[in-house]
Amino acid sequence: MDSIRETDSSNSENVSLINVSNNGGTSLPSSSSSPTSSRYENQKRRDWNTFGQYLKNHRPPLSLSRCGGAHVLEFLRYLDQLGKTKVHTPICPFYGHPNPPAPCPCPLRQAWGSLDALIGRLRAAFEENGGKPEVNPFGARAVRLYLREVRDLQSKARGISYEKKKRKRPPAQQIPTLPLPPPPTTGAS
Repeated sequence: MDSIRETDSSNSENVSLINVSNNGGTSLPSSSSSPTSSRYENQKRRDWNTFGQYLKNHRPPLSLSRCGGAHVLEFLRYLDQLGKTKVHTPICPFYGHPNPPAPCPCPLRQAWGSLDALIGRLRAAFEENGGKPEVNPFGARAVRLYLREVRDLQSKARGISYEKKKRKRPPAQQIPTLPLPPPPTTGAS
């Protein structure tokens, strides 16, 4: 577990993607990876750096090798304070209504879909940074149960069902059929 690379967001955020050459032109840095990362890769890197910063600011500071599912839950609850999704409480008159007709004092939370996507990105980043899948804190049972609890609570509170999307299968190619020969007739006359 000591082989996991610790993140230092203070250095990684200061790296420039464009090098200026001596003659005033610009060139992209040469590396084995593609110079332009996908939106997903950029978000995954930002999420990983944010989690690394969270561990660094944790009291007492926490190393990634000591991080467990409980710390991930603590991080998710911290992020919940920064949410933008209105989640009605059971005593709210708009509980269960997806589009309430008036404002209410219910808290803003992180949407379940955002948390689910975040955990997916962090889980992948953990393994890309040397972590072993069997000790991945983002795949801990407690984290999965927490996400399921948040999904169920929000679906009831907001009146939105989170049905699992059915995967569309590609249409089966039709095999040309040959006409069948007529059935044999029996010689009863």
